[in-house]
Amino acid sequence: MTMTAKNLTVRWMSAVSLAAGAALALSACGADEAKRDEATGEITAAAEADVFSLQVGDCLSVADVTDTQVQSLPTVPCAEEHDGEVYAETSLSGDEYPADIDAQAEQFCVEAFEPFVGLAYESSTLGAGPLTPSEVSWENGDRVVQCILMTEEPVTGSLEGSAI
Repeated sequence: MTMTAKNLTVRWMSAVSLAAGAALALSACGADEAKRDEATGEITAAAEADVFSLQVGDCLSVADVTDTQVQSLPTVPCAEEHDGEVYAETSLSGDEYPADIDAQAEQFCVEAFEPFVGLAYESSTLGAGPLTPSEVSWENGDRVVQCILMTEEPVTGSLEGSAI
């Protein structure tokens, strides 16, 4: 089975484009879906989760993630220390891979930031960035853009409404 990667870029307090790296096709499956509570959908155990299984509200431990193309990300229950959280999601349209995918994703993530955090992106100490389809995952039907918050220091609980 061939897995594809998604592009991940997070910038700290930057008004410039959150550009993502080039797409890669990666082979072999290395991660599963996050372990979730059936009733709430919340993550119940730390795991390396396939990026295609991430959901809004998932908490992540991404401080050590240095790749710009990722197949999986480390997830944790939000009650445990973490430094990232998926805070918004949208789907793009079109048959052709958008030349301006980075700009579209950045605009969406900045617009979704204040309603989630409770503070304008430019005033926050949080970092944010998009997880976008790579060219290869786009060819396979992936149109989902997810926005990820990052903290410099680990936190517990959701960052929703944190106004930091």
